[in-house]
Amino acid sequence: MSKVGKWFSRVVKRTKMKFYLWSKGVSIAPQYEEKPSLYEKVSFKICLKCINHKDSEFMIDPITDKRYIRNDELSIFITLSENRVDITNHVYHYSVKLTNRDWSRILFIFDKETNKRRVDMENTVNSQIKNSLNDVYERISKM
Repeated sequence: MSKVGKWFSRVVKRTKMKFYLWSKGVSIAPQYEEKPSLYEKVSFKICLKCINHKDSEFMIDPITDKRYIRNDELSIFITLSENRVDITNHVYHYSVKLTNRDWSRILFIFDKETNKRRVDMENTVNSQIKNSLNDVYERISKM
């Protein structure tokens, strides 16, 4: 095989490999670790404090996949969406983009705490069951 043939063969193989990796969603470019800025670190810590605070209220919008944290005692409202944290404290509003690592960590912690509170609420509701389903039906039928 001639030099041109070998060169062409290598180009075809590389192109096939790049297309294969691209179709699998694997980046060929070198990956650099993101270093969080000071604002990102502080925003992350604020989110953690609010998530772990007992008086915080959580909401999730299933359509937009936004997550909300509200804490009246701390006078703070946080919106989590698309790698961005929006923090409002009735005086100032901050919008900070988090690194991918911090974003996935904050979502995991938020979802874990939300699930924990949901389980606690279900246990509370189930522990208060005093009547069977037939008793409830009979009571409603008498009205």
